[in-house]
Amino acid sequence: MAVTPETEREFAFDHRSATDQSFENALAKARAGERLTVDDGIELMTTGSERVGIDPDRKELVLEAADARRAEVVGEEVTFVANLNNNVTTACNTGCLFCNFKDTASNFEVDSEVEHPGFTKTPEQSREIVSDALEMGIYEVCSVSGLHPAFALDPEHLEILRATDEDPELNFKPPERYATDPRTYAEQIEAMSVGDVHVHSMTPEEAYHARRGTDWSYEEVYGRLAEAGLDSVPGTAAEILVDEVREVICPGKIGSDEWERAIEAAANVGLDTTSTIMYGHVENEAHRVMHLKRLRDLQDRTGVITEFVPLSFIHQSTPLYERGVVTGGASTDEDELMIAVSRLFLDNIDNIQSSWVKYGDEQGLKMLSCGANDFMGTILSEEITKRAGGEHGEFRDVSDLVEMIASIGRVPVERSTDYRERRRVDPDDGPHGPQLGPRADGSPMVVD
Repeated sequence: MAVTPETEREFAFDHRSATDQSFENALAKARAGERLTVDDGIELMTTGSERVGIDPDRKELVLEAADARRAEVVGEEVTFVANLNNNVTTACNTGCLFCNFKDTASNFEVDSEVEHPGFTKTPEQSREIVSDALEMGIYEVCSVSGLHPAFALDPEHLEILRATDEDPELNFKPPERYATDPRTYAEQIEAMSVGDVHVHSMTPEEAYHARRGTDWSYEEVYGRLAEAGLDSVPGTAAEILVDEVREVICPGKIGSDEWERAIEAAANVGLDTTSTIMYGHVENEAHRVMHLKRLRDLQDRTGVITEFVPLSFIHQSTPLYERGVVTGGASTDEDELMIAVSRLFLDNIDNIQSSWVKYGDEQGLKMLSCGANDFMGTILSEEITKRAGGEHGEFRDVSDLVEMIASIGRVPVERSTDYRERRRVDPDDGPHGPQLGPRADGSPMVVD
């Protein structure tokens, strides 16, 4: 990670990447399949905390151990999903320093004269987008959006917020103040719930926004959303689940405990979740492993986490980079060790994802030999990474994914969002298209 020395001194984090463990002991435990401690994870992530920098030979030993564990746990299959990203709005006032997806919410107001590239979709527009994608064979829609001040959970919540006299602490302004009314979360979820599509939406941060100004529990929020058509919850907005890091990169967001309460509530009402980490900014290796420990403990209690998704920080065009807090993102070595140590540490989460959006095709495929076993999906739109300065594409046809996976000698497998449905794909039996979706018939997903 490329943090300037001045900034690192300024943070004065309590947690540092130094342990009394040895790299050799940590590696031996990893090879034996023993449950790792945080100190073990730090030793593997740093290739030895007694030295500066990553040792290339030790790194390869960690990658080999992770790849062996991957083969033992999930075999040679590499999974992918036919999915669409439909982000409803970029309007947001949270002010996260790692993000360039947002647009200041006041710019969206009726009387604003500020030109901006942002958008807000109505439920009708969301339904049309999902309906069109269903005809192409997708069966998952992922929706993660900015915290639009007019967004309320449902009509009852909207009336409660209207009675607060626009308390600035609640980040609420009535819908009529905006050029486009996003309506409610429940309406957006219902609109996207077309046919049998799987709706994957409402992060813990969005759930917090959807209960502000009330004494409702997260169970109440997720229960109402499930009735509207929500099928599972993205474990994003996690970033780094260590509050001393969150205070630097996203002081306006919920804390680690609040994030965890929301995920547990989703589990309590029967919703699966995913899990993530966003790394390579101001955090150190201790923070990364502490984050993994928190997720492992959460999975021990709930058992609903279907996958872990490491997200390498895309630094270009973000406030952290523009303000000189960081000079870049994670190195390739750090990316590989993040995948590998995740596989070795998260002994209760079977599926580790490699993101071709974050890493690109070549390095994304390399991650499948570092412990990862999932290669994301078709992603008909990926606006967040692109707006942060990411260089890689926003759509892959099933044929592309099958060809790439087969090129490294692995078995391509189309999967459902929850990994419960799987279909092995014969690379020689093309052309390839999705078959698991409600309207999928194996036709290639061709876009203009």
